[in-house]
Amino acid sequence: MTPTTSKIQAFPLATWAQARRDIIRQLRAVPGAWWQALAAAALLGIGAWCTVSVPRLMGRIVDIATSGTDGDLWRTAGLMAAAAVIAGVTDGAGYFLLARLSERLIANLREEMVGTALGLPMHRVEDAGTGDVVSRSTDDVAQTSSAVMEVLPVLSGAVFVIAATGIGLLTVDWRFLAVILLVSPVYWLSARAYLRKAPQLFAAERASMGLRARRVLEAIHGRRTVRAFRMERDMHDRISDASWSVVDNAVGANRVMVRLLNRMLIAEFVMITSALVLGFFLVDHGTLGVGAVTGAALMIIRVRGPLQQVMRVLDAAQSGYASLARIIGVTVDPPRPVPDAGAPEARGEVVLDDVAFRYGEDAWAVSDVSFRIAPGKTVALVGASGAGKTTVATLLAGLREPTSGAVTVDGVPVTALSDSERAARLALVSQEVHVFSGTLRDDLLLAAPDATDDALSAALVAVGADGWLATLSDGLDTEVGARGVIPDPVVAQQLALARVLLRDPKVVVLDEATAEAGSAGAQALEDAARRLTEGRTALTVAHRLDQARQADEILVMEDGRIVERGSHDDLVASGGRYAELWSVWSRGR
Repeated sequence: MTPTTSKIQAFPLATWAQARRDIIRQLRAVPGAWWQALAAAALLGIGAWCTVSVPRLMGRIVDIATSGTDGDLWRTAGLMAAAAVIAGVTDGAGYFLLARLSERLIANLREEMVGTALGLPMHRVEDAGTGDVVSRSTDDVAQTSSAVMEVLPVLSGAVFVIAATGIGLLTVDWRFLAVILLVSPVYWLSARAYLRKAPQLFAAERASMGLRARRVLEAIHGRRTVRAFRMERDMHDRISDASWSVVDNAVGANRVMVRLLNRMLIAEFVMITSALVLGFFLVDHGTLGVGAVTGAALMIIRVRGPLQQVMRVLDAAQSGYASLARIIGVTVDPPRPVPDAGAPEARGEVVLDDVAFRYGEDAWAVSDVSFRIAPGKTVALVGASGAGKTTVATLLAGLREPTSGAVTVDGVPVTALSDSERAARLALVSQEVHVFSGTLRDDLLLAAPDATDDALSAALVAVGADGWLATLSDGLDTEVGARGVIPDPVVAQQLALARVLLRDPKVVVLDEATAEAGSAGAQALEDAARRLTEGRTALTVAHRLDQARQADEILVMEDGRIVERGSHDDLVASGGRYAELWSVWSRGR
């Protein structure tokens, strides 16, 4: 059983500065992005001016009607219709450019986030929880995309319409612009009050959604264990608690939004009332005509819409930003490529020298662990659950760095090896294996892209999967995985062992690689594991002592330390801890 940290270390949230820098970097990476943005701004600006021109022209029609002449009526009406059409066309084109550009950016962000997560050390993803990664790559991407499509058109359109309205009101009478300025502090203070509380609430909502996803995935992946220990009610309660946490955070965010809307209603009442009173005053004193005041009043009424839309989409903007910060948070500290260490030709010599490791601030998981595996030899680790066997395996595989001491392969620290150097030397097979969606050939070629069909078939024969292969009507072209044939646990493990055979590393780490077989498939997987380790250096975390018996040396672990070592016969004869385990194992069989 793999030890876990006492506290889940989720991926960080990107700061505003980090998010801004990343968006600018992504924009620079998209060909013609700045030109598309400028074209969209120009189109939206033209559309906003045409939108504001409609009420102005309507006011002119009022003046024509009150004067009793119809000389310019048709021309003005035609201009108003043309302005409305141009506004619709330019706004649509501008929104299209913005949407296409933003969706391209989101797609690039998602690809970069997933690529970064795949390149992170396995323990980093495990500490954060796979549910957090899944939530960020699905829920958060969907939320960001939805927010962009909802918020970006509204905000961009509103900015241009408000600016054009301000210019239009100045051409009529500056006092109408003062009406908008009069109520702007109400909008400003309302938005500030909202933004003080909303970001934390929306961030909490997104985090609780990640926790809910993790709980659901834990229940699905561990369903056999859940059923075996009758933990259905406990898992249901855990998922329920996480789901209610999402609800509570969402309700809290919406409550703040309702308060914002109430303040907006007050601001709108003051703005429209002030415009009507001012218009009556200006007409009564002969400063402006009825048509000009009508046009100004219509512009003010129309600007109420964009202001209201901006306030209404603040919640979507905050939710989208919270999701964006979670997406970029994964890429804030990407894995740095490890250069070639100049390792010598792969021989398969493994040395652990006084190695110690601890998870966070927890007690030492392993300490004072020292042993050597000569090239071509096999060492088995045995001991009770929690003794530290899996930790030693992950240290040798380079998935974790020792807190102290050294783990070397061919004389080079395993964490200093580059990806290519490590792939030529090391392979880890655990009890948790995955069959990738696609053809069986594609699944196997992941390990050796240049392998021929004969080599693939030979690997399947070597691990004992040839009988299963013979049942497939399409052979290597058979679709496997989630969208095709789903192999049983024994075959899935055999496929994982076949991939290692095709990779042909010098050192193989088997972390209870046959534990999922059950009694029926145990012998088949043990035979496959034996074929895999022939001629290779191997460290086997043995859950069956039959496997340990075949090893060149057995290390017995207890409380993170090696308490016994030697061959099977020597350890049984010594009457120590291993002898007790063997006695219990033999009686159980």
